Amino acid sequence: MTDASASFRLHPGSPDSPVILHVPHSSRAVPADVRAGILLDEHALASELDHITDSHTAEIAAGAAEAARTAPWRFVNRLSRLVVDPERFPDDREEMLARGMGAVYARTTHREELRPAGFDGQPLIERYFHPYARAMTDAVAERLRAVGRAVIIDVHSYPAKALPYELHGDGPRPPICLGTDSFHTPGPLLDAARRTFADFGGTGLDSPFAGTYVPLRYYGKDQRVGALMVEIRRDLYMREPGGPAGPGLDALAAALAALVDHASL
Repeated sequence: MTDASASFRLHPGSPDSPVILHVPHSSRAVPADVRAGILLDEHALASELDHITDSHTAEIAAGAAEAARTAPWRFVNRLSRLVVDPERFPDDREEMLARGMGAVYARTTHREELRPAGFDGQPLIERYFHPYARAMTDAVAERLRAVGRAVIIDVHSYPAKALPYELHGDGPRPPICLGTDSFHTPGPLLDAARRTFADFGGTGLDSPFAGTYVPLRYYGKDQRVGALMVEIRRDLYMREPGGPAGPGLDALAAALAALVDHASL
């Protein structure tokens, strides 16, 4: 998989749905030429992928899309975030640079070397990051043209125990963490998320991960673009790290479908 346009996929939903389920971190795929620039041996790379991948979130989003009354659109990254992380800023605005984990990671989840010192990540940003950002921007623009609004629901997962790379790992780790933005997260959407995920043991706000993904064309400028991040603690639905999914996956997909249905109204 070398063509940037093949590194992500927009799965069509209902023409009248404003909802885009964004799944950026579910893949373990690393192209061979990108793998050649990673220092880890095969065993260490597999372990890192176990820890860094939001395993099975693509399946949760697909199950929600199938169960929803109005099918949402789904924008799914088909490459690992070890290639590029499409949700990071590609410049000095990114706070995770302090951990060596900007748009192109130089360090692992356990703060070990992932790429050699002085590695130039710009070719990867040009090849993968910018095409992804443009395609996601286009997907939002199309929802605005079609229905006059867009709602991005970011589907993530996170480990039950903090990993060394986390900047805010000492805060609460609720079963469901809801990431919000003061401009783009409407109160009714947040309230609906709290209700739909209430049966999983509780929800929390912006801890251990905060914020939402909104294309920069619209960020802080256009309130027709709503956004919410759903971070699912992995012990709810899988064996950590990197293990198979369990029965909790279907229940989470059903809850996400209910949130999609609310957001579609």
